[in-house]
Amino acid sequence: MDEYEMEPELAGYVPTEGIPRRRHMLVTMRVLVTVGIVCLVLPGILTTWNVASATANDACTQWVKYESPGATGENTQFELMGAYGIGWQCYSSGGFGGAKHVASLGLIPISPTLSPVPKPATNS
Repeated sequence: MDEYEMEPELAGYVPTEGIPRRRHMLVTMRVLVTVGIVCLVLPGILTTWNVASATANDACTQWVKYESPGATGENTQFELMGAYGIGWQCYSSGGFGGAKHVASLGLIPISPTLSPVPKPATNS
């Protein structure tokens, strides 16, 4: 007795017939999963970057007003291999001597709490 006669649902079945379709489906699923993960993660990364950039700009503005009141502008940059370490760096511009490093704001910048600059004492 032939083995196909015992199991008629397998008659005409060739084991290697579906392999190209499986490979195509596997590649398609991998691409879809990768695109799905990117679509889930990318908005969070972009939002975090925008919030950190805005906070760094605000903090740098406060630092420059506190440290270099004569400066005409400020500049924030994210540096990976900077002289002051990894993270957001604040520079003043337009003051005496050109651009000057004012503060390191860190990886996650926060708005500083700065005490007011004391006024010079007068001898009267």
